[in-house]
Amino acid sequence: MSLAAASRAPRRISVGAFLAHPVLLPIIAVAAALLLGLLLIVALGTPVAEAIEAFIRGAFGNSYSVAVSLNRAVVLALVGLGFIIANRANLTNVGGEGQIAVGGIAATALALNSVVAGLPLGLAFIVPIIGAVMAGAAWGGIAGVLKARVGTNEVISTLLLSFIAVWLVYWSVQSVNLLRRPMTSTATLPESLRIPAETRLPYVSDNPAFPLTIGIIIVSVLAVIVAVVLARSVYGFRLRAVGLNAVAAARAGIRDGRIAISALAVAGGFGGLAGAMMLLGEQHVLKNGFSSGYGFDGLVVGLLARGSVVGVIAGALLFGFLRSAGITMEMLAGIPSALVDIVQGVIVLSIAGAAFLLDRRGTSR
Repeated sequence: MSLAAASRAPRRISVGAFLAHPVLLPIIAVAAALLLGLLLIVALGTPVAEAIEAFIRGAFGNSYSVAVSLNRAVVLALVGLGFIIANRANLTNVGGEGQIAVGGIAATALALNSVVAGLPLGLAFIVPIIGAVMAGAAWGGIAGVLKARVGTNEVISTLLLSFIAVWLVYWSVQSVNLLRRPMTSTATLPESLRIPAETRLPYVSDNPAFPLTIGIIIVSVLAVIVAVVLARSVYGFRLRAVGLNAVAAARAGIRDGRIAISALAVAGGFGGLAGAMMLLGEQHVLKNGFSSGYGFDGLVVGLLARGSVVGVIAGALLFGFLRSAGITMEMLAGIPSALVDIVQGVIVLSIAGAAFLLDRRGTSR
C-alpha cells in the first residue's frame, strides 16, 4: 500500500483506547450503575414509572430540593478536591469521614463561643470555618507524618484516624463538660446546643424556599484555585513528580516526605471545611453520626473524577442529587435508600475494574 493510500485508510480505534478516555469511562460506569438500579427496582416490584417520578421529585421537584442537593454536592466536592490533591502525589486519602468529624467539632465549638458569635464583618462564621480547616489539616497531617517518618500506609492511617474522629464526636456530645447541651431531663438528646444565627453560613438568596448557602461560591472559587495549582504551580509540579517517581523526584531535590505531609494536610483541610459547611450551613447542631457517610461518598467522587477538578464537580453534583432522590424514593415509593449506595458501589467497581484491565492490557503489550 502506498503512503497516500495508507493516509486515506480509515483509522481503527481499539476498545481499550475508547474506554481509556477520561470522560467516557465514568459516563459508562454511571450508566451501567443506573441501569442496574432500574433492574433492582423492577425486582422489588415497584412500578418503574412511580420510582422515576419520586426520583425526579426528590432531586429536581422544586427549588428547595435543588438547593438542598447543591448544598450536599458542596460537601462532596470539597472532600473530592482534597482527594485528588493527595492522589496527584500517589497518596490515597480515605479519611474524609474523620476529617469532616473533627472539622465539625471545631466549627461547633467556635460557633458556640459567645466571643466569636459577637464578631463583626462576617468573622462570626469565618472564624469557625478557619478553625475547622485547621482541625482537618492537623488530622490529615498526622497521617502524612506517619507516612513520611515511619512509612505507614496512608490508606490504613487515614481510615483508622476516621474511627477515632467519629468517637471524638460521640465523646463531645455525650459529655456535659464538652459540647453536650445542658441536660434538663434523662430524655435530653446527646447533642450540642444550636449554633447562633450569627455564625451560620449566609444564603445566596433571601428566598426561604431556596436555602442555598454561600458554600456553593466557596467551593467554586476553591475548585478554580485547585485546578490552577495542579496544572500551573510549582507545588503542583512537585506533587506530580513525587506521584510519578518518588526516587527520581528525590534525586531532583524534591523531598517526598514533605510532599506527603503537605498533601495529606491539605486534603484534611478540605475535609475539615466540608464539616464546617455541614454544621454552619444546614444542620446547626453537632450530634453523633452527623457526617452520615459524606466522607466515603466524597472518596467515591474523587475516584470517579480520575484526577480532574471538573470531574470532581460533576461527580459531586451527581451524588448530591442522588442522595436527595434516594431519600424521596424511600418516602414516596418505598424503595430502600440503600439502593443509592448500591449504585455508588457499582460505579466504583466499574471504574476500578476497567482501569485494572486497561493497565493490565497496557503492561502485557
